[in-house]
Amino acid sequence: MTIFRSHKNISCQVIDDALGMTLASASSAEKSLRPIVKGGGNCTAAVEVGRTIAEKAKALGIASVAFDRNGYRFHGRVKALVEAARKAGLKL
Repeated sequence: MTIFRSHKNISCQVIDDALGMTLASASSAEKSLRPIVKGGGNCTAAVEVGRTIAEKAKALGIASVAFDRNGYRFHGRVKALVEAARKAGLKL
């Protein structure tokens, strides 16, 4: 699982390194999450993205992933996303 954050949004992808393809993705810019999060650059949006990526991964039969914070410090939105994914049942 890799994370990208900008000032306006946060996104996350579950990637299969062997195949080189994205298996699941979630972003605060998705149409399904826009009504829930009023702006993607906050911790509330990160929590919803974390919950969503965990649900999508579990639907594909993925129980655990390796976490790549992509150089970002583990605090704030990154930490909120990871903790929400863990709470939703994804092992990191």
